[in-house]
Amino acid sequence: MSNTTSSKSKGSPASHENTMKWWQLSLLGVACTIGTGYFLGSGIGIRLTGPSILLSFLWAATATYIVFDALSRMTAAEPMEGSFRSYAKKAFGPWAGFSSGWVYWSAEVLITGSQMTALALFSRFWFPNVPLWMFAAGYSVLALVVILSGTKGFERVEHVMAVLKISAILLFLALAGGALLGWFDATKTPQSVGEAFATPFPGGFTGWWSSLIYAFYSFGGIEVMGLMAIRLRRPEEAPKSGKVMITALTVVYLASLLLAVWLMSWQALPEKKSPFVTSLSHFHLPFVPHVFNGVFILAGFSTMIASLFAVTNIMVTMAKDKDAPPLFRKTFRKRPLPAIGFTTAGMLLSIAFSFAMPNSVYEYFTTAAGLMLLSNWLFILISSGKILELSRWGQIKRWLGFSLIVTAMIGTVSHATSRPGLWISLSFLTVIGVITFILTRIRRRKREPSEEQHPKRLDAKVTTEADKGQTGQDRYRRKDPWGHEFPENAGHSGHGEVPEHNTGDNSAAIVQELGSVGDSGRFGKNGPVDAEPKQDG
Repeated sequence: MSNTTSSKSKGSPASHENTMKWWQLSLLGVACTIGTGYFLGSGIGIRLTGPSILLSFLWAATATYIVFDALSRMTAAEPMEGSFRSYAKKAFGPWAGFSSGWVYWSAEVLITGSQMTALALFSRFWFPNVPLWMFAAGYSVLALVVILSGTKGFERVEHVMAVLKISAILLFLALAGGALLGWFDATKTPQSVGEAFATPFPGGFTGWWSSLIYAFYSFGGIEVMGLMAIRLRRPEEAPKSGKVMITALTVVYLASLLLAVWLMSWQALPEKKSPFVTSLSHFHLPFVPHVFNGVFILAGFSTMIASLFAVTNIMVTMAKDKDAPPLFRKTFRKRPLPAIGFTTAGMLLSIAFSFAMPNSVYEYFTTAAGLMLLSNWLFILISSGKILELSRWGQIKRWLGFSLIVTAMIGTVSHATSRPGLWISLSFLTVIGVITFILTRIRRRKREPSEEQHPKRLDAKVTTEADKGQTGQDRYRRKDPWGHEFPENAGHSGHGEVPEHNTGDNSAAIVQELGSVGDSGRFGKNGPVDAEPKQDG
């Protein structure tokens, strides 16, 4: 299998409806990110570390920005269908695309099952006598309707959800601010600033370290932004879209958490209830529980359909690259029904597990799924270092993001609830790794020596303005494998398109063998450049 994806599977701009503006991608990112991980999971982090949860969220926001910055710059250089898994494949070969895709699929299916279960539990707040399975079935059907409506239908639904979720956070900010100003009758007076923040690290370093993973959960979803960035009218605006989205999200996250901790002592905020509802419970606002219960349902449903959309997209691209059964690449009326059906089956199995397993056991699996998503974030950073010609500051950012994520993942060892999830995630990664190793060995044995040809050279002009002033030179400077720069317009089509070269169907089959060539598969100033294979003798 070729290291560079074929033109059909690559999903060049010409093969997609590039109608999305950068702010629409930002709005979509908000919808895919704000979910139950923030509205509910933040309560666990507060109980672990108190007011220092603000520092935990700032830590996670920094890492999230670095990861999406790397992903978006690869997208700006060369939009590829499959996003992060396609870049992993380009950087390290077929084994990386296979493992990255299946790790992501497994993680998202597990998380989708837990989200569906949470939606059913939220719905019983209003309808306590309705069986959980009926709610789960209803939300599953609604999710499939959205997915089957196509990409445009998915975008419209998520844009509406984003507006509603942002409105809910702004409503909390307004109510919490009014409560602090004494606008509402209360059964208990809010804390003073000194009382609320007298002990910023009540759980010590260990408690704060353990809380990092729950802050990261609130930023999960940027992978969907990467998958949708291919629809941008101007792909070079992908970094701008992520910068605006993550900055705005960080501000509202920190502001709402600050008010929640200020209104009520962190010790009084329960782990399994939303801190935003609990912090307003002392005020005569009877509509608050109902409003936020509806918000929780919308948030969970929004992130659930985003997960379904993402894993279906990933499954289709894996099928095109022969990393999944070919059946899953087939479409009926422009809808990938086999891939949707397979993902739905996985989701239903995950829901069944959530109902059958004890709560603590299934929490371990969902925690493991979150850690597996973070492992894919690490792969994004590693791939960017292989593909992009980064400046010194770019390398510093990449390793900083890597360190922030690894620190959060290791922190799960110190918390009893998340510790089993770490070992389960390592088990999943080991199983997928073994399968990847076996399939790679089989493919190498089947490959004939005559099939080894020079990899296809690609030229896709990069015009990201943000990079041009970082170090006084273009970050994507194009070089050959021996460090010599190419002429400014060598081999370029002049229209920002990828010229076709007749190099055969298996033109990049041996790129994964070229471990000694340092610049294999890098994006240069005028586009991505794959290394020349070594000559024998």
